[in-house]
Amino acid sequence: MTLMFIAQDRLSVSKTNMRHSRKAPDVSDILPTIRKRGVIQTLLVRSTGEEDRYEIVAGARRFHAAALIAAETGEAEPLPCRILAAGDDADAIEASMIENLARLDADEVTQWETFTRLVKEGREVADISETFGLPDLTIRRVLALGNLMPRIRDLYRREEIDRVTVRHLTMASKAQQRAWLALLVDPNAYVPTGHQLKAWLLGGQSISAAHALFDLDGYAGALVADLFGCDRYFADADAFWAAQNAAIDARREAYLEAGWSDVVIVPPSARFDSWEYEKAAKRKGGRVYIDVRANGEVAFHEGYLTRTEARRAARGEPLDSGAKPPRPEITSAMQTYVDLHRHTAVRAAILAHSGVALRLMVAHAIMGSPLWTVRPDPQSTRNDEVRESVETSVGEARFDEHRRAVLAVLDLSPEEPTVTGGNGDDHGLCELFHRLLELPDGVVLDIVAVAMGETLAVGSAAVDAVGSHLGIDMADWWQADECLFDLIRDREVATALLTEIAGDVVAKANESEKAKTLKKIARDHVEGANGRAKVERWVPRWMRFPPAAYTARGGVASIAAAIRAARQEPEREQERLAA
Repeated sequence: MTLMFIAQDRLSVSKTNMRHSRKAPDVSDILPTIRKRGVIQTLLVRSTGEEDRYEIVAGARRFHAAALIAAETGEAEPLPCRILAAGDDADAIEASMIENLARLDADEVTQWETFTRLVKEGREVADISETFGLPDLTIRRVLALGNLMPRIRDLYRREEIDRVTVRHLTMASKAQQRAWLALLVDPNAYVPTGHQLKAWLLGGQSISAAHALFDLDGYAGALVADLFGCDRYFADADAFWAAQNAAIDARREAYLEAGWSDVVIVPPSARFDSWEYEKAAKRKGGRVYIDVRANGEVAFHEGYLTRTEARRAARGEPLDSGAKPPRPEITSAMQTYVDLHRHTAVRAAILAHSGVALRLMVAHAIMGSPLWTVRPDPQSTRNDEVRESVETSVGEARFDEHRRAVLAVLDLSPEEPTVTGGNGDDHGLCELFHRLLELPDGVVLDIVAVAMGETLAVGSAAVDAVGSHLGIDMADWWQADECLFDLIRDREVATALLTEIAGDVVAKANESEKAKTLKKIARDHVEGANGRAKVERWVPRWMRFPPAAYTARGGVASIAAAIRAARQEPEREQERLAA
């Protein structure tokens, strides 16, 4: 490279520079040094093609700082520059990003913009990975931001949505992204974020009638609607998919008859990532990709080739040997016949192998499938104090320790906050199933316990039933904290608590006090503070198994009591008949 000093008025920021077309960068960190010593580190430039004009590939911040100083002093000092050979945009883009990454962290959206330009210039993911010293997976994750609507990318750039949320939004279809944005702007709506968004996107088989490619008037299955009849859903997912797949096959045949070279069906277990393809007309060999989503939605991408094929076509090379792809040896009806008979054989044979069935069930509970809807309870609350109390509890710490151990045993990422809640990927489910086959029964049962714990609904009858059956003493898992007493608003309840904790004498002596004072005395006894006798292992009746109320108003349910009553009813009926 040639080194020379170039006047500032002969320099401009190149379009290949990763900070091109954005607002002037923040140069406050380098401005004092440049004001005192000038620009020492060379800029990387190349000729624009015009005489004595150069564009800055790397060093835009130094250029902007020098321009500010020139405006202050009225003197524009020439800047030291290294001149890059002209003609290779990919090299220029790489040079800009490498230099800028070393000086100022680029947000992921800026990385996506730059990586996308490199892809369009012909760079492969492996080339980009090697150049920047980043794993292939990191590059692919950044490129996946191309699946997002521009508005979502802008929200992410401005840090108005977090990384986990945007990761899951890359899996969403455009319709799902629009629906999520509508929730975001609605002040009265709940907006799922983070891993709750994952459950919102992938959970359940609530398939909207709007996704049907077939005529609903001729559909034999049942549809359910809301109270206003605005939204309808399919009651039977299997019946929907039978009709939907038949409609997809018909659309595929229609595309082929219309002269398209090929029609590729992308199943729910795979994805159509636009950055891996380039547009191509029908006459130039472009094919149609039918992207089928697990929620029943189908998108038709007409006229695409892989990037490799597109470059081959641009060079005038044939896309293939010229022969049409061979017709499958069996029809879709025959494939259905084969699949059904294989299914009946496997499910009959598995009856004699309960250990295999257990592991298959665990794999489905963790990874999900079109027929399994498993979602971890989000343990959600809008009260920050309640959230902190739960997160720092003994039970939560113990469960999280076991959850991380299970993630390690299953070779899953420790960054995942839950074991369950998979996206229904068939390949991942099979890998997990074979991994479970290698584990002893005791380890598999430990995994079952964690999966069941994650998917146990908060406040459900199941929690009460299991706690009563196991004889759980909440004093082993919980102790009274400030949050509990802050949540007590009722004076009658505060008096009852104080009576239970400190005794009748103390409660009677303070019966005229306000609820705040009663709670303070009760808390002092629990903590042994301010000269009060310490009360060990106190648990309010609501938290015990089974729970109970302090007042005649009640409002505390117990499934255990309901079960006992149900069991006693036949006995009472027999006694009545005998009498």
